[in-house]
Amino acid sequence: MMEPRDLVGYAPGQPQGSWPNGAFLALNIALNVEEGSERSPLEGDSANEGLSEVPRTLSPGVRDLATESVYEYGSRVGALRLLRLFDRIGVEITVFAAAQALERNAPVAEAIALSPHEVCAHGYRWTEAWTMDGEQEREAIARAVASIEASVGKRPVGWYSRWMRSERTRRLLVEEGGFIYDSDAYNDDTPYYVKVGSADHLVVPYSLTYNDAQYSYGHLASPSDFTDLTVRAASYMLAEDDGVPRLLSIGLHPRLSGQPGRASAVEETVDRILGLGNVWIATRRQIAEFWLREHPPK
Repeated sequence: MMEPRDLVGYAPGQPQGSWPNGAFLALNIALNVEEGSERSPLEGDSANEGLSEVPRTLSPGVRDLATESVYEYGSRVGALRLLRLFDRIGVEITVFAAAQALERNAPVAEAIALSPHEVCAHGYRWTEAWTMDGEQEREAIARAVASIEASVGKRPVGWYSRWMRSERTRRLLVEEGGFIYDSDAYNDDTPYYVKVGSADHLVVPYSLTYNDAQYSYGHLASPSDFTDLTVRAASYMLAEDDGVPRLLSIGLHPRLSGQPGRASAVEETVDRILGLGNVWIATRRQIAEFWLREHPPK
């Protein structure tokens, strides 16, 4: 049976309260470390990856060295630049890590291991769950967990699929037993629970709107556009002033925001949002643990 949709959510009974220290907005920054795990004929895939500075896909079987080089910038330069930035300004982030990307980049894995940042599993490779059967997906989840823990010494307690989960993903995450949340949804500004069998499973929603992938899609012309969009969102959410603890997720990619001109916008964005007041900047694990404790399932 197909999974039903929920088009109502919390309305009209939205949760009330605040985040820690009386904040009414939780800000999470998610750094997607994927470079080295993307599609390429070199990996046996039928086509190259398309989400890059120039979104394109060449003919089947043709290796796109230009796109691979863009991804290599994120791996060689961008990831460490952004990690240094967050260390310098004292901000803890969530790293959406594809396990294979960490396996192939020891300096990035070591930087994450030595940091306070959370690691959330982003699959073993950067692949779509719906292309697998159930056993393949179960094995991919287990392999990702074991690999990430070996690379950075931290077991992931969150999961974020590439693009979107399959209809069985949440059941497999609950069966695995070590996950306290997933971020496979873009449908709310507030964490919520879903029933998975008899279990109440927490979803900490993510966003493709406040996301530097919009550079690739041509929706953001400049770093100033990124800052303007995200700061406007934070300002508006705080101004709603209705007692609802909301979440603003900002998604970054080393190959995109790791470029210096865009990295400067990331720093400005964080500074301006925190300057609004009543903002708690936190990892997704911290957000999930707070929600589980203060807003348990009913």
